[in-house]
Amino acid sequence: MSADKIVLVGGLWLPARAWSDVVAALAELGRDAEAVTLPVGPGTTLDDQTAAVLAVVDAAPGATVVVGHSAASSLAWLAADARPERVSRVAMIGGFPRADGETYAEFFPIDGGVMAFPGWEPFEGADAADLDAPARAAFESVAEPVPEGVARGVVRLTDERRYDVPVSLVCPEFTPEQAREWLDAGELPELARAKSVDLVDIDSGHWPMLTRPAELARLIAEL
Repeated sequence: MSADKIVLVGGLWLPARAWSDVVAALAELGRDAEAVTLPVGPGTTLDDQTAAVLAVVDAAPGATVVVGHSAASSLAWLAADARPERVSRVAMIGGFPRADGETYAEFFPIDGGVMAFPGWEPFEGADAADLDAPARAAFESVAEPVPEGVARGVVRLTDERRYDVPVSLVCPEFTPEQAREWLDAGELPELARAKSVDLVDIDSGHWPMLTRPAELARLIAEL
């Protein structure tokens, strides 16, 4: 089993503490994991959040496995682009990396300089099927609005050595078969150029760190 440090990066609206149960389960499995606290204050940019991820990568004594959830798959990929020699693997949970020149995550209305959690209507169905009412309320109570400078930030990728970094695509609300179809159809251009992409299934909605933390930890530990 690899001793590489595991760096966990939450997707839109997720604070670092959303990973608490996963970090604890990984510790029981003998793995060192840290959830990145992403800056979300006024004026925060995508570069600021990338720098926060890189600070954890750089502080690790050796190589790292960077795990990005949802939109933060792009943050994990930016880390591989910036530190291909220090990132041994990227895992993407329920998300895909944006290509160079694309906007990071301008998916919902931005008001007052932030993109607030839009409520559950956009996620009804497979995304949120395993979140009951208390779990949804708990999510809403900790959801952090995404700064405009992050949501509208432009992804910049410069080092093609990122394609040498192995990728594990964890498939929660979609299946590995669906992901393979998207890859074959050219809909995921960054992953199509990666030299090694594994497709891993987990039976959950879009937020397995909340609904299947122990299972997700075991899956990450085995990558």
